[in-house]
Amino acid sequence: QVQLVESGGGLVQAGGSLRLSCVYSGRSGRTFLNYNMGWFRQAPGKEREFVAAIHWNWSGSRTDLSDDVRGRFTVSRDIAKITVYLQMNSLKPEDTAVYYCAARWAPSVTTSRRQDEYETWGQGTQVTVSS
Repeated sequence: QVQLVESGGGLVQAGGSLRLSCVYSGRSGRTFLNYNMGWFRQAPGKEREFVAAIHWNWSGSRTDLSDDVRGRFTVSRDIAKITVYLQMNSLKPEDTAVYYCAARWAPSVTTSRRQDEYETWGQGTQVTVSS
């Protein structure tokens, strides 16, 4: 069983920053290397959408960011801490949403923007950006 727990959400003014964390727990810490980790968000009244994805293991690395957040957000992972991060800078009111972390089994280093390809989801963390 894989479980994901997000944290780091909160209320911030426009132009501010937040860092979200997603801690992975599974059968073995080594298998974290074979997961593509994604971040998605769902704003009130809107469908959930892709934000960022990352995959890294000893054979290579890959990251992907949506056009809406590229240049403002970065995604990273700490293998030792079995954690993936979403650093959000220059936040805008339109970034207000519940942010979800998700895991997709991918032994090869690939990422996906498709929600239906991710098997495990966290409970979500609220990010609110005030104007």
